[in-house]
Amino acid sequence: MGDLGELDRPGTPGSPGGWDARSEEWLTAESGPDGDRTATMADLEGDGETRSTDQPAPAAAHRTTTATPPRTAPRRSQSTPTPRRTAADPVKALMHRHRELCERAVDPLEIAAGLEAHGVTDRTATRFRHRDVFSLAEEMYARASRDGDSPPPTPPPEPPRTRADWALLTLLPGALCAATLTGIHLTDGRPRLITAAVGALAVALALRAALTRGPLSTTHPTHPRTRTLTCWLIAYALLGDGLLRQAITGGPDTLPTGTTDATWPTAGAPALALALSLAPAAWTAHLLTARARRKLTASRGLEDFAAAVHPLLLGAFALYLSTLAALLALTATALDEPAPYAQTMTLGALLYLSRLLTTHGFTHAPALVLTATATAQATALATTFASRLPGCDALGTPVTTLVDTWGPGAVPTLACGIGAATLLLHATRRLTRASAHATTDLQW
Repeated sequence: MGDLGELDRPGTPGSPGGWDARSEEWLTAESGPDGDRTATMADLEGDGETRSTDQPAPAAAHRTTTATPPRTAPRRSQSTPTPRRTAADPVKALMHRHRELCERAVDPLEIAAGLEAHGVTDRTATRFRHRDVFSLAEEMYARASRDGDSPPPTPPPEPPRTRADWALLTLLPGALCAATLTGIHLTDGRPRLITAAVGALAVALALRAALTRGPLSTTHPTHPRTRTLTCWLIAYALLGDGLLRQAITGGPDTLPTGTTDATWPTAGAPALALALSLAPAAWTAHLLTARARRKLTASRGLEDFAAAVHPLLLGAFALYLSTLAALLALTATALDEPAPYAQTMTLGALLYLSRLLTTHGFTHAPALVLTATATAQATALATTFASRLPGCDALGTPVTTLVDTWGPGAVPTLACGIGAATLLLHATRRLTRASAHATTDLQW
């Protein structure tokens, strides 16, 4: 039993050959001819980590040096995959993904804006061995111009210039609105009705012409209901407060006459101030576009550009509101009417931000906010009239309470104020992006 125990105890083989018949067959099948097998055994024995240091095998080493040539570097297996070329040149893969953008770009700024629109940030640019998106766009533009058929790099486009045609067109709606209100105050009866109808049509056509040229124009498709909603909001500013007050008191019994002392009063000062404010709206939008274009050329990162454009946007917005407040004070004095600052300022802010976003290609949010605002105003009027029905008195309680506390102007002030605040928050996120200002044709 002691001998059997010694046989079961593991130990190191004492010869370089096979340990038994099965191991000899296995070693021969794996190694092929004798020469190959001997070289394989020498490789195994030459490994310092696997060969035992207690029992060196000089015989095996001697046989290796006499039977086989010196060892060479092991050959790479044919199944080893070759590295992809895109791993060594990640920019080339990005150019292939955005091939159309690189082909139609006229400057690196357009490529940078397109990359940002597709979600590429400065942090993402570091994966392509660049510090920011602008340097990545410069390389992509240079390589596209060198490798493709695109023209050589051109200097960045100049900021948009002021032209007399759109500058005069922005003054036309205000002038026609002032003439219409003057005609309404100077006429009576049927001529007044005709003057009001013709004047409203002329102002609408002039407004449309002014919005087709200049910094407030857009080539992006807008929602069909945007114009209708804008007309509704302006009409409510002109007639809505008087109609709501008459609805609460049981009227109206007559049609509006266009004056402030009528049963259904008309607020001409807000409408005239909004029409006149089209010119400062266009000028502030032009200022924002020109300054943002300069910042886009000088910036070296998306975060730097957003930080530089953010105060420009807020400054242009504040400048427009200040001009609108001054115009409202002048028109109220000229027409001898009260100046409803709250509802006029909130409505002007709503329309200004809506047009500014639409001009830069963001059309969905303005249409949605304008729809919600107009719906809120229409709902206030509808519930007030519906409260006259038997058993529906509770429908008019919220609006009646609001009007009794703050006046009829509280309804448009709340509706337009919430909408303007929503669009302002949306504009600070969208209009501070490089893609919102990287247009190629800014000469209008």
